[in-house]
Amino acid sequence: MENSLEYQPATPEIVWALLRENAQQMKESHAEFEQWRKKSNADFDRRIKKLEEITGSWANNHGSFAEEYFFNSFENGKQNFFGEKFDKIKKKLYNFWQGIEDEYDIVLYNHSSVALIEVKYKAHENDIPKVLKKAETFKILFPNYKDFKIYLGLASLSFYPELEQECIKQGIAIIKQVGDTVVINDSHLKVF
Repeated sequence: MENSLEYQPATPEIVWALLRENAQQMKESHAEFEQWRKKSNADFDRRIKKLEEITGSWANNHGSFAEEYFFNSFENGKQNFFGEKFDKIKKKLYNFWQGIEDEYDIVLYNHSSVALIEVKYKAHENDIPKVLKKAETFKILFPNYKDFKIYLGLASLSFYPELEQECIKQGIAIIKQVGDTVVINDSHLKVF
């Protein structure tokens, strides 16, 4: 005997039953997909956060290394520049007053002048406006020095020609590592 499938015409009831079944399967599939997507997103977010922590630590370590390197260089005899001799040196000077706050990586003082040195592991041209703002905020946050000559410097382990040209144009000292030596280009300085 031959097996034959009987063809049954689709009735509206059969069609609706099939559609309901399809819809239910789609809902279940969608729910499973959403669970998988949420789990994947949570896993992705966790991995990104960990990566940000790691790269942030590296960046902080590089920044700390550069700050320590230049601070030690200034502390160990590089206090004669900007045409002046500086008697005191501070690092990580911070102040907050009337909604204004700022931190100064290295500050050199004498009886009439202050040198504010911003330190970067790898400086970029977009750091220059931040350096220029340091003179403004310093005079506000440390009013005892508002009549002092303010000099600005950008210290970095890495410079490129366009950055150096912009520092020269703006009157900011260029302080960089060349081999085992700290080289200061301050012939173009402005008093702020």
